[in-house]
Amino acid sequence: MSDDAIPNAAPGKALTPAARRALEEAAARRAAEAPTPASGEQGGPAGPEPTRYGDWERKGMAVDF
Repeated sequence: MSDDAIPNAAPGKALTPAARRALEEAAARRAAEAPTPASGEQGGPAGPEPTRYGDWERKGMAVDF
C-alpha cells in the first residue's frame, strides 16, 4: 500500500511500519464508528414553532410578518 492511500499521512514523508499501522488502525476505528444522530435545533426560538402561528418573538416583542 502506498503512503497516498493512508488517510492523514503526511505527503512526501516515509512512514515507519509502526506509524503506518497506527494510521490504518485509526482509519478503521473512524470508519467503524457509528454516526451520531442530529440533535435538535441549536439557538432557535424557544416555545412553539413561530412560523406555525404567524409571528416571531424577539426579546419579549412579537413581530408579525
